[in-house]
Amino acid sequence: MKNILVLVHDDKGQEARLQVALDMVRALEGHLACLDVELLPMVAADSHSSMAAAQLVCEEHDRSAANRTRITDYLAREGVSWDWHRVIGMPDTAIEDAVGPADILVLSSDLDKDDPVELRHLINRIVIGIKRPIVAVPKGCKRLDLNGTALVAWDGSREADQALHDAVPLLNLAGEVIMIDANEPNGPFAAESAAVYLSRHGIHPIVETVQIESGQTIYAAILARASAANAAYIVMGAYGHSPTLESFFGGVTRSILAKSDRPVVLAH
Repeated sequence: MKNILVLVHDDKGQEARLQVALDMVRALEGHLACLDVELLPMVAADSHSSMAAAQLVCEEHDRSAANRTRITDYLAREGVSWDWHRVIGMPDTAIEDAVGPADILVLSSDLDKDDPVELRHLINRIVIGIKRPIVAVPKGCKRLDLNGTALVAWDGSREADQALHDAVPLLNLAGEVIMIDANEPNGPFAAESAAVYLSRHGIHPIVETVQIESGQTIYAAILARASAANAAYIVMGAYGHSPTLESFFGGVTRSILAKSDRPVVLAH
């Protein structure tokens, strides 16, 4: 895992995305690819809207240019390998077109209502289709300590299995790996099998059964354990399709993204 793609746009999540991406580049001795997306406004097709759209395009262009100057000047002083790709259009399409050389993406897990609508819930729209792991970063995140504790949320699904495989380069750097198991009894992919798989990569997780208090949701139990462990990040599968497994993890992906105060590594 060497090529880290980060979305660049002047929104409230940008600083957190950039800091997490830089931490990853340094820890992995990798390369940072900055995808600078200059948004096109979505307006109705009439003369008044066309005039408004032209003004919005100019404002977005000026804001994007100022942001590009600020961020490139900053990166030039950081001593890491990086490059810059500027795209005008929609972020979904821009990411799909740029993801080919990337090993992992860094995107925001939560943005404010006054941030562009095109960027809100972006992960929910693209995670199933892009076939790359995503690091979902909350906007208040200051850094990602890859030498800290990693929490793996395991439910035995194919999505969890994919996330585990994708996260191995990160888990190899972790000081401790905790795997909390919410799999069904005799489920298809047992936590013990996942732990054996990790052990063959030199990773020896502590396997626990997820503890759910009375009236507590599964996502709250995951977040509570992550907080208690002071986990640097969470690894989990995104949006499973089996109805039973949905009830465990797939149905809570949105809640985890909305409420986690630490990065979440997702895969589908």
